[in-house]
Amino acid sequence: MKPAYYDTNYLLKLQIAEAGSSDVRAHAVAQREIHTAQHARSEFASAAFRKVREGAATTADYLLLMAQLKDDIASTALVILPLTEAVIDRIEAVFASAPASTYLRAADALHLATAAENGFAEIYSNDKHLLAAAALFGLVGVNVIS
Repeated sequence: MKPAYYDTNYLLKLQIAEAGSSDVRAHAVAQREIHTAQHARSEFASAAFRKVREGAATTADYLLLMAQLKDDIASTALVILPLTEAVIDRIEAVFASAPASTYLRAADALHLATAAENGFAEIYSNDKHLLAAAALFGLVGVNVIS
């Protein structure tokens, strides 16, 4: 087994029961480790808090989700990869040569560049824009949700 790189959408599906969660969880248990970018922690916190704002979760639920994320990091079930100059350089280079029609958000570019700079061949997500831009970073975008 090799480690897998998950974006924040997939990390949330590991913790919150929603469409696609069972597929992502089944994939995750077959991986040696899950890796993600450092900024995924703030994305995760924001998305988890959105559940509170929308009334789908309580503040206590939010705190439990954040505690689970920290436990996963502490146990190395989730490996956080640092934001480096090489990651930023990769993003700048991709944008310099990307087709004008490319739709790529900064947070997605951080995930893609982090995965590429850390030697991953694939990135796991169900975000259509991230998946469409994966090839610009030399990655294969994979969605395991059926």
